[in-house]
Amino acid sequence: MATKAGGTGRFTQDEKRRDSDHVSFLKHRGFRWLWVALALCGTAILGYLMIDQQPRPNGGSWYGYTLGTIGFGLIVWLSLLGVRKRRITTGQWSLKAWTSAHVYLGLSLIVIGTLHTGFQIGWNVHTLAYVLMLLVIITGIYGVIAYATLPASLSANRKEMTRAQMIEALTAIDRQLESAAQPLERTEADLVINALGQDVFSGGALARLTGRYPGCATACALGGMGRQSEAEQRVVALLEKRREQLAQIRQQLRIRALLEIWLFIHIPLTIALIAALVAHVISVFFYW
Repeated sequence: MATKAGGTGRFTQDEKRRDSDHVSFLKHRGFRWLWVALALCGTAILGYLMIDQQPRPNGGSWYGYTLGTIGFGLIVWLSLLGVRKRRITTGQWSLKAWTSAHVYLGLSLIVIGTLHTGFQIGWNVHTLAYVLMLLVIITGIYGVIAYATLPASLSANRKEMTRAQMIEALTAIDRQLESAAQPLERTEADLVINALGQDVFSGGALARLTGRYPGCATACALGGMGRQSEAEQRVVALLEKRREQLAQIRQQLRIRALLEIWLFIHIPLTIALIAALVAHVISVFFYW
């Protein structure tokens, strides 16, 4: 009986763990880190409003130093998420918990950082650090939205095919095209040859992000192809299939690019932010 009870207990724990694994990091443990972030923001705002000081608290006041210290500590800690991702653990400080805290505490920096400035903005390293912080937060918001919405589009576009299977399907169409184009006139055959010879992944970063390929040789071949003979009609049908297959592959590349592009902005901005913060802190203590 004890063994059965123990097995039931382990089964229940496994079920709870599986259920928690399927919960979005934004909803982790009943929005725990959202409430922590709201409490932190509320305390900071309440403290700012209750302090009877003229002029109002700014970065050079004791309250400004307090908020600045909290903000600096949060930024350094939040920047360690990349290091944390290399360790897969469960429990209180699982990767999901860390990511949830990263998002909500990162958003709280809008309030903490703004109150730290005392709404005093100028052309200096202090404002540079503040602007960089806002840019990091904005790119982070894009990342959250992207990871919440794009994976479903990625899965739907795949149609249960892997990337290798998509390429194999395109290769099979190309083999049929190569054979079907043999009876064509030289001009039309050259159009097909150009389409077959074009790199599927050509077009550059802009084309990949927008999904627009104005130099697509397959589209050009379709535009220049006659439709009078049986051979021409067969080639046109195969070119249309090729265009559809290319569209699927390129859409897959586009969604992946939209998922990843923000990191190429977010991470360098974070590094620049930390550098500006260090300069900000050094300058403050130097003049202080």
